[in-house]
Amino acid sequence: MRTLICLVLIGFIISLSSCRKDFETVPSQGNLGFSKDTVYLDTVFSNIGSSTYTLKVYNRSNEDIKIPKIRLGKADSKYRMMLDGMTGEDEDNNGIGDGRIFNNVELLAKDSMYVFIETTANIADANPDDFLYTDDIVFDSANGPQKVNLVTLIRDAYFLFPKKDANGIKENLLLGTDDSGEEVRINGFELDDNDPVNGDEYHFNNTKPYVIYGYAGVPDGRTLTIDPGAQVYFHDASGIVVQPGASININGAASPDPNHPQANEVTFEGDRLEPLYEDIPGQWGTIWLRGGSINNSINHLTLKNATVGLLVENCVLNIQNSQIYNSANYGILARGATMNNCENLVVNLAGQASLACTIGGSYQFKHCTFNNNWASSNQVAVLMSNYEEQPDGTNITGSLAQANFYNCIIYSSNNIGIFLDKINDESIPFNFDVKYCLIKFRDSGTSLAGKPIYDFIRNELEGNIKNEDPKFFNANLNMLNIDDTSAAFTKGSLAYLVPLDVLGLPRTSNPPDMGAYQSAAFPE
Repeated sequence: MRTLICLVLIGFIISLSSCRKDFETVPSQGNLGFSKDTVYLDTVFSNIGSSTYTLKVYNRSNEDIKIPKIRLGKADSKYRMMLDGMTGEDEDNNGIGDGRIFNNVELLAKDSMYVFIETTANIADANPDDFLYTDDIVFDSANGPQKVNLVTLIRDAYFLFPKKDANGIKENLLLGTDDSGEEVRINGFELDDNDPVNGDEYHFNNTKPYVIYGYAGVPDGRTLTIDPGAQVYFHDASGIVVQPGASININGAASPDPNHPQANEVTFEGDRLEPLYEDIPGQWGTIWLRGGSINNSINHLTLKNATVGLLVENCVLNIQNSQIYNSANYGILARGATMNNCENLVVNLAGQASLACTIGGSYQFKHCTFNNNWASSNQVAVLMSNYEEQPDGTNITGSLAQANFYNCIIYSSNNIGIFLDKINDESIPFNFDVKYCLIKFRDSGTSLAGKPIYDFIRNELEGNIKNEDPKFFNANLNMLNIDDTSAAFTKGSLAYLVPLDVLGLPRTSNPPDMGAYQSAAFPE
C-alpha cells in the first residue's frame, strides 16, 4: 500500500510538471515603466549610510523580457542596489555582490520588481556648488538605455564619538560609584579642547552641524558653549552629560527675520534627517545636568524627539525663549532643581509630562506654554511633587520652596492639565503660587474632585481661567501660537510681563496675552 501511494504521488508531480510552460524571454526593447523618474534619498551626513529607498520597475508588455544589464552610471558609484533580493555581480571577488551591476535580469509579462537603493558618500563626492551627489540607474535594452536619476544632499559635520585606545578599548564616561563602591559608566566620552579633527570641542560653532554618538561629557571645571545657529544631532542613545562642577551655556538668539524665526536658534534633534523621522519621539537620550553642575543657561534652544528633553538634577538652570517637543517620557524632568528664571518656555507632547518637577526644588515660570496632546489617558502638562517614589517603595523627599506660574498656559488633551502631588507629611514644604494662567482642569469624577489644593483653579482665583480653549494654531504640529480668538488673549497681568515673546516679538497687548507667544494672525 505504501508503494502504491508513493507511485500515485510521483505520477501527480510528473503530471503537474508536464503542464508547466517553459518561460522564454525576449530582449528588453526599452519599454520599462518606473514608479518615479528620480529617486531622492533625502539628506545624509558625510560618510553616514542612508536609509533604504525603493524604485518599482514595471514590464507592462505581454512578453517575458530579459534586461541585459542593470547598472549604476558611475563606475565608482557611492550608491548600491538590491534587486528582489539579488546583490549583483561580485566585482571585488569577495563572495558578495557589490550592488552596482546586474546581468540578464528577467522580468515576466505584466509583472514588476523592486529596486532597493542606499548610499554612503563623502562631502568630497558632492558637487561643491550645491552639495548634491548624483548618479543614474541605467537599464540597458536593444533600443538604448533607460535611466532613473538618483539625487542625495550631503552635509558635512563634526563627528563626536568615543575613541579607542591602542589596545582597542573604547572610551566610556564615568558617572561615579554605586552603593557598593563600583564605578558606574555609560557609553560616552569627554570632550576635547584640542581634538585633531574637530579642534575645540568645548565650543560648538555654526559653521557645520555636530553629530554625537554616545554621551558627550563636560567634566568638572569646564564649560560647553554653543553659539547662535548651531545645529546638534544625536544618534540613538546619545546626549550630553554636564558633570558636577561643569557648565553648559546655550547661547541661541532671536532671528532678525520674522519669516525665518529659527535662523539663530540652537537646535538639538536626532540624526535621522528623513522626513519620516521629523516628529518621532525617543530618537535619542537626554541633556543631563547633573547635581552640582553650575552656571547652566539656555536661551533660544529648540529641542526635539528626545527620550527626556532636559534632565535637571539638583542644580541651577536659567532657561528662556526655548521650545521642547515630542519627548518620549518628559520634556523637562527637574529633580530638586532650582529654575527661578524661566521665561517664554514652550513644551509640548510628552509621554508622561511636559514639565515634571519632583523631589521639591524652586521654580518660577513666566509667560510659558505647557501643553500635552500625547495619545494616552494618563499624560499631564505639568506635574509638581515634593517626593519621588523609589522601586523598593520608599520615598525620596525634598522641600518645594516655590513653584510660581504667572501668565502661563497649562493645557492638555487629558482632563487634568496640572497635577499637584503632595506627600502626606506636613513637615515637607509644598509651596506654589499660580496667577493669571489658563489651565485645563476638569476634576469631576476623578480622585482630585473636591481637594482644596486645587481651589485656585477650581474657583478661578487670582486671575486664573479654567477650561477655556486657547485655540492653538495646531498643537499636534507644535504650533502653539494664538490669535485674538484665544481665551488667553489679553488675559495676562502687566505685573508679570516679559516684554518680548519666545520669538523675540514685542508684547503689544495691554494687558498681555497669556503664554509664550504674542497673539498674531494665523501663519500662511
